[in-house]
Amino acid sequence: MAEKKTKNDFSQGSVPRLIWRLAVPMIVAQVVNALYSIVDRVYIGHMAGVGQLALTGIGLCFPITMTVAAFSALIGYGGAPLSSILRGRKDEEGAERVLGNSVSALCVLGILIPLVCFFLRRPVLYLFGASDATFPYADHYITIYLTGSLPVMLTLGLNAFINAQGFTRDGMVTVGIGAVLNLALDPLFIFAFHMGIAGAAVATVISQAVSCLWVLRFLLGKKNLIRLHRECLRPDWPLLGKICALGMSSFIMQITESAISAVFNANLAKFGGDIYVTTMTVGTSINQIYFMVIQGFGQGAQPVTGYNYGAGRYDRVRQGFRFLAVVCLIYATVFWGLLQLFMPQIIGLFNSDAALLETAVPMLRIYFLLTFLFALQNASQSTFVALGEAKKATFFALFRKVLLLIPLIIALPRLGFGVTGIFAAEPIADTVSAVTCFMTFLLTSYRGLKQKELAQQSLQRE
Repeated sequence: MAEKKTKNDFSQGSVPRLIWRLAVPMIVAQVVNALYSIVDRVYIGHMAGVGQLALTGIGLCFPITMTVAAFSALIGYGGAPLSSILRGRKDEEGAERVLGNSVSALCVLGILIPLVCFFLRRPVLYLFGASDATFPYADHYITIYLTGSLPVMLTLGLNAFINAQGFTRDGMVTVGIGAVLNLALDPLFIFAFHMGIAGAAVATVISQAVSCLWVLRFLLGKKNLIRLHRECLRPDWPLLGKICALGMSSFIMQITESAISAVFNANLAKFGGDIYVTTMTVGTSINQIYFMVIQGFGQGAQPVTGYNYGAGRYDRVRQGFRFLAVVCLIYATVFWGLLQLFMPQIIGLFNSDAALLETAVPMLRIYFLLTFLFALQNASQSTFVALGEAKKATFFALFRKVLLLIPLIIALPRLGFGVTGIFAAEPIADTVSAVTCFMTFLLTSYRGLKQKELAQQSLQRE
């Protein structure tokens, strides 16, 4: 045990190397996790005769699946950084209480949230832009998905604790097992068993259940550094408040993603029709790959940053942020360039219908016009969370989506810009929010870390 704790002492060694060591498996895990929904959409989009309608139907379910993921993030992405900070302070008992309370919270939410979504699914799907032609496909998928949401939430939420301890390869295995299984089961259920879109949902539920068993096996095993004790499962309400406060930024990022998807689809259905909803479904799938890699970098840096902040190593915290920002920006720029060059080929992976390509290519070029700027906001928000600055992280999560993007989606088409205005809302919000968040971080948190470092050096000289 002592050897493992020394290995995961993030106050020692090269900061960039530590971040790379943690981030690469997490990025792979994030991308593989995104393949759950993307593989479903690729297979469904190629269903004979009904591919486009079925693809639209599964896109309409995205706000609901994101709501389930958002509550997992509230607990997992709040509890994991808090446990890193406590481990940095050598408070192992406190870190174990965080883990136990997170397990309890995820179990309760894993029952309540799917139940609410199930009973509201019909009016919600129509509100989100479903038509009589697309509703049956959306309803079949989401009904089955919600029955398996408890293991989904446990997997997403608790895997963050594996990563936060530095065992990112084990975290990668968690999602790898499920994704590979999903990749194998999708064609079996969709085409061989002729289950169509329902088969995609069944494959996803089975795959996530297997991943959940792996996570629980790890957390109850000897390799885990923070033990899962029965007494730690008892709710500690002040501690749960801290967990939720730290996880609120990630929760808002995902729950507002759900709201944005709903607002996008509803307005696209109103001003354009089903083909524009399908276009946004493809755009959302592409955006998932981009976002998951960016998020993987941020989450890879969080354990290193949080641990060093708890240990009072402010110089290493600043170094970690600089490295994170540069790497994220380089990746985002390369992704943006490739996407603009190969847009028709990428869209064709989902559905090669000529009418869809004619509509989707110009609209998605606009949608992704300035997406690379989000790298700066991701680096800043991830570091806010790692430092325990929940209010700042939460504000900027709200600022980009609730205060900027949703009003723009609603206003621009009504000001005469039509569906083009709906797709243009994204780059406008990206630019304003990313620049504001990045500059705020530099002028407040980053400057504050420098001042703490100078004060620390002054005390050492005395």
